[in-house]
Amino acid sequence: MALSLLLLFLSLLTLSHSEQLTLNYYRKSCPKFEQIMQDTVTNKQITSPTTAAASLRLFFHDCLVGGCDASVLVSSTPFNSAERDADVNLSLPGDAFDLVVRAKTALELACPDTVSCADILAVAARNLVIMMGGPYYAVKLGRKDGFISKSTLVEGNIPKPTMSMTQLIKLFASKGFAIQEMVALTGAHTIGFSHCSEFSTYIYNYTKNSPSDPSYNPRYADGLRKACADYQSNPTTSVFNDIMTPNKFDNAYFQSLPRGLGLLSSDRALYSDLRTRPYVENYAANQTSFFEAFGRAMEKLSLVGVKTGRGGEIRRRCDAIN
Repeated sequence: MALSLLLLFLSLLTLSHSEQLTLNYYRKSCPKFEQIMQDTVTNKQITSPTTAAASLRLFFHDCLVGGCDASVLVSSTPFNSAERDADVNLSLPGDAFDLVVRAKTALELACPDTVSCADILAVAARNLVIMMGGPYYAVKLGRKDGFISKSTLVEGNIPKPTMSMTQLIKLFASKGFAIQEMVALTGAHTIGFSHCSEFSTYIYNYTKNSPSDPSYNPRYADGLRKACADYQSNPTTSVFNDIMTPNKFDNAYFQSLPRGLGLLSSDRALYSDLRTRPYVENYAANQTSFFEAFGRAMEKLSLVGVKTGRGGEIRRRCDAIN
């Protein structure tokens, strides 16, 4: 009897944090969870159509630094510079933060001290992908909110458009993602926009003989120069990542890459690099294949570095550790 109890105890200890998450975690503790999330997400997306892309990006930036624990939502204090104040996170859109605050406020009224900010962000991102025409994928629940949020932990963990494909592959591999999964996740660029400052060096004075990077479609590069003409005086100037169907989650992003219509350097590299091109061609030809791969990769991403039990907490406010 003692031995079997010991073995049971040891097996419980070896359960990974992600295996402690379940699909119906709030069924009894917060039965209105799904409905409140859906209502909040729908209302916010209708009033602010950029919310979907913003929330997806916020979710990525959260999970890739220390796991999906809502650490990116924490505000800095005089004693701590938080993740959201790292250079690469300064452009994270306010609509996504606002959505989480609205959902948290509604959920605290319905079931106080029950739902984590990390779970709110994970479900919001999924629901918004569906609203934009993308695939449904399962989101397991029961994440706790992290205790640590430091801007110094961000550098090197978030992909940048200036990174080489080798650097990007290495970064995603360090998080446990294969090349195919990385390409599928990059398909999130089918919605949203990028600031002109992120790619200006590729469209203005690229070389003595060419104003733009030759990997751009020339007419596209010309259009970008016109769209970004005042970006230096207006830093918020931006253009859609996917010029074909910017407000629809589909595979048009991949279809644009072989035509030189990739906005960022990292987008165009997906097609020019032989390690990633086969996946681009597959997803461009078959939207179902892209949706299935994206859904699987998002399920996997949502379980990266999750905190459970005493490894985290349920924050009373998403922008402050209790």
